[in-house]
Amino acid sequence: MDKASPTAVSKLDAMKAVLRELKRVAVAFSGGVDSTFVLKVAVDALGAENVVAVTGTSDSLASRELTEAKALADSFGVRHVLVDPREFDDPNYLANPTNRCYYCKTALYDKMAGILAAHQLNAAINGTNVDDLGDHRPGIAAGKEHGVHSPCVDAGLTKQDIRELSAAMGLPTHDKPAAPCLSSRVQYGEEITALKLRMIERAENLLRDMGFRECRVRHHNNLARIEVPANEIGRLADADTRATIDAAFREFGYSYVTLDLRGFRSGSLNEVIAFGKRQTIG
Repeated sequence: MDKASPTAVSKLDAMKAVLRELKRVAVAFSGGVDSTFVLKVAVDALGAENVVAVTGTSDSLASRELTEAKALADSFGVRHVLVDPREFDDPNYLANPTNRCYYCKTALYDKMAGILAAHQLNAAINGTNVDDLGDHRPGIAAGKEHGVHSPCVDAGLTKQDIRELSAAMGLPTHDKPAAPCLSSRVQYGEEITALKLRMIERAENLLRDMGFRECRVRHHNNLARIEVPANEIGRLADADTRATIDAAFREFGYSYVTLDLRGFRSGSLNEVIAFGKRQTIG
C-alpha cells in the first residue's frame, strides 16, 4: 500500500473490520470501479470461499461490461452468479421515471435474497460510497429497504479513496470510467425498450472503438446526443470522422446525430431534475 495515503489505508482497515463482522457475503457486482474494489476487499478480508459475486444480466447491461465482470470475478477466484433481475417485467421501470434506478435495484436485491439463502450467506453488500450519498441515486433507498450493507460508506470511503486504493492493489479498474447501465442514457419519461438499449450500446461501442474511452450517447427519441470530454471535442471536427459516425448512427436507427458542446458530464440527464426544481421554486 505504498501508493495509498495513510488516511485511505486507515479507511480500508475499517472496511475490512466491517466485512469480518458479516463473515459471509454476496456482492452486487457490476465490474465497475466501486464493486470491483468491494469484491477484492471482501475476498482479502473473508477468503474467496466466503464471497459470492452477483451480476444482473438484463438488457440494460452492456455486453462488454458483462465480459469484463466475468473475467474479474474469475481472477479473484470467487463463485460468480449471473441472474436476470427481470426489471423489464415492471411497468414502473419501463416508464423511465426519475427514480427508475429504484425499481432496477429493487428487482436485483429481490433476487439476491434467494442467493443469500441458497449459499448460506449472511448479508448482501454493494459498492455505494460516501460521494454517492450527495448525488441523485434512487437505488440507495432500495438497498436500505432490503437491508443491503454499504461497507465503503461505513468506512467513510470516497470515490477518490477507492480509485487510490484500487491503484495500490493493482486493480485494472482503478482508472476505469464510470459505466452506469444503458437505461441511464434514455431521457426520463421516454419508455425503456431493449431495441433502444441496443442502439445505444452499438453507438457507444463505435465511439470507444474510435478511441473515445469516456463517452455517452444520450437517447432522445430518434436523436442521439454525443458527449465526449471537452478536450476531445476537436477530434470530432474532422469531416471524415463526422461522416463515419453519422452514417453508422443512422444505420443503428437514429435519424439525427448531435454533439453536446458542453462535453461529457456524468449523469447529465439528471440536469432536467434540478432545472425542474428551480422552475418550481421560481
